[in-house]
Amino acid sequence: MRVGLVCPYSLTLPGGVQGQVLGLARSLRAMGHPTRVLGPCDGPPPDVGVTPLGDCVPLAANGSVAPIAPDASCALRTIRALRDEQFDVLHLHEPLVPGPTMTALIAGATPKVATFHAAGVSAAYRFLFPVTRWMAGRIAIRCAVSEDARDLAMQALGGQYELLHNGIEIERFSKATPWPTTAPTIFFVGRHEPRKGLAVLLDALTHLPSDIALWVGGDGPETEALMQQAGDDPRIEWLGRLDDEQVARRLRGADVFCAPSLHGESFGVVLLEAMAAQTPIVASDLPGYRNVARAGHDALLVPPGDSCALARALLDVLERPTLAEALVASGEARAAEFSMDLLAERYLDVYDEAAATN
Repeated sequence: MRVGLVCPYSLTLPGGVQGQVLGLARSLRAMGHPTRVLGPCDGPPPDVGVTPLGDCVPLAANGSVAPIAPDASCALRTIRALRDEQFDVLHLHEPLVPGPTMTALIAGATPKVATFHAAGVSAAYRFLFPVTRWMAGRIAIRCAVSEDARDLAMQALGGQYELLHNGIEIERFSKATPWPTTAPTIFFVGRHEPRKGLAVLLDALTHLPSDIALWVGGDGPETEALMQQAGDDPRIEWLGRLDDEQVARRLRGADVFCAPSLHGESFGVVLLEAMAAQTPIVASDLPGYRNVARAGHDALLVPPGDSCALARALLDVLERPTLAEALVASGEARAAEFSMDLLAERYLDVYDEAAATN
């Protein structure tokens, strides 16, 4: 089966949807299914089998900035690629985001599967209704990555949704070479914006011993303010934007991974990656994170925004080896349930079902 995966966000920038699209494509190809990824690229394509559709423009959405490409030139490239590739099925991720997924949804008669990722609120659903309902009617099978994402899409668009949680490439994390450390080390990676809660982690660090190190990966609109908040704390290493290999190595090397997000997380892929890397986790107690992490088993979950509780949990993991080992063992088993290869097999069944409706 010839599969086309369409992503609305720039594939050369880090992001949960982009990672899912590229990882799923690799698994499908490994299973013998010719697969191409179509999406915006701000630079060279990040992987084989990627058709770049042009540069992105930043758009504020869900407390973050979405790198989308809603321009006419991207739409024309998308239509040309769909015509040239002659896919058996199209898999659209976030199909109602302006740009290539929306173009692919409207253009052509190829059977279409759509996966909804967003949770919380969506301005597009609210302001483009009932146009969005009409466009959603062109989807053969609708999927959602979490209960929250399903509920948002169902409320706005109606219809039925198959729940297919996100996946991870287990070996990419489990076999990564650990980054060396010189002290008990906490690792954070994510966009530096309010909803990711890095300010809470920096405040928690003031309650932790002087011999603890913090790796801070990523960048964003709050980077400068957060660095000012941290002052000249020698325990913090600001790493900037990391590629996939660096993230995997840092996850493997760290003593604990911290995800202090405040809201807006539909699914905790980064927690699964830490589990696969055999690293204990301390995270905010959010519905999206509870999709994958069972409190007290796979991770310690604390109230969002509570820096004192976050500090206590981090110290608990760092000072109690038996607790850390138990979290790692449970997390490893949990991560195996979300293998990208297993997800690809489930999607192949969905593709067959969608193709049969044409």
